[in-house]
Amino acid sequence: MRPVWSGAVSFGLVTIPIKVLPATEDHSVSFRQIHTADGGRIRYRKVCELDDKVLSQDEIGRAYEESKDNLVPIADEELDQLPLPTAKAIDVQAFVPADSLDPIRFGRPYYLQGDGAVAAKPYTLLREALERSDKVAIAKFAWHNRERLGALRVVGDAIVLQALHWPDEIRSSEGLAPKDVDLSDSEVDEAITLMDAIGGAEVSQYRDQYREAVEAVIEAKAAGVAPPEMVAPAGPEGKVVDLMAALKDSVKAAKEARGETGGTGEVRTMPSKKKAASKKTAKKTAKKAPAKKAARKRTAS
Repeated sequence: MRPVWSGAVSFGLVTIPIKVLPATEDHSVSFRQIHTADGGRIRYRKVCELDDKVLSQDEIGRAYEESKDNLVPIADEELDQLPLPTAKAIDVQAFVPADSLDPIRFGRPYYLQGDGAVAAKPYTLLREALERSDKVAIAKFAWHNRERLGALRVVGDAIVLQALHWPDEIRSSEGLAPKDVDLSDSEVDEAITLMDAIGGAEVSQYRDQYREAVEAVIEAKAAGVAPPEMVAPAGPEGKVVDLMAALKDSVKAAKEARGETGGTGEVRTMPSKKKAASKKTAKKTAKKAPAKKAARKRTAS
């Protein structure tokens, strides 16, 4: 893997020289655009609209569009010289509990590699401190002419820089969820029974079947043979009229798929919040009763 950035992690007076490497890679099938009439490749050219000249990359700069008729040129050197402490370092701002970050804020992950022997001890120190405290470090860093927010967390033996979205980049979910839905405890219990029947699995067992199907079509056409016939999976049967019946049928199908028998399964009745609260209150009252009796005996004596 080639590093995408080199610098240092800085927290307090501790500095860790590091190299940043991509933690993920894209395996999706990519396509080129062609002219459907003759199969010719479609290419994009960067043309100046004033002199209609095709430009090379070293002739192209950047500008901010202040208005429709006014572009403000900005040189790369001007951006590189911005007085940001994060320009050369991943600057740790705070440490927070690992479970306090909503996954919706997570962006692309990067591995941090210690750069040289001098980085070994402080790198290991930060990793162990994060792991033992069950915390992540919130940091700021500047790449590609913009400042970003990130979280340093431990994955295996490595420290990962998880890019984070800024708070104002997260859209509100207000108004998206249905309201005033009449849902019974039995329906929720049956849904949980269905979850148990479907069971869990290792995420590593899943594979990209769409990509495999596309690759099979490409291989066949490249070899001059007909693409393989593929059976489409059955889609949803339509509108659900009886939710409880659909849940029970789903539990039965899930159990049969796993080789289990036993029909639809019984509904696991879970106590409502009011019942659970009354039980807790009864337990507390029962614990206090002996103490009150003992107090009355001491008073009587």
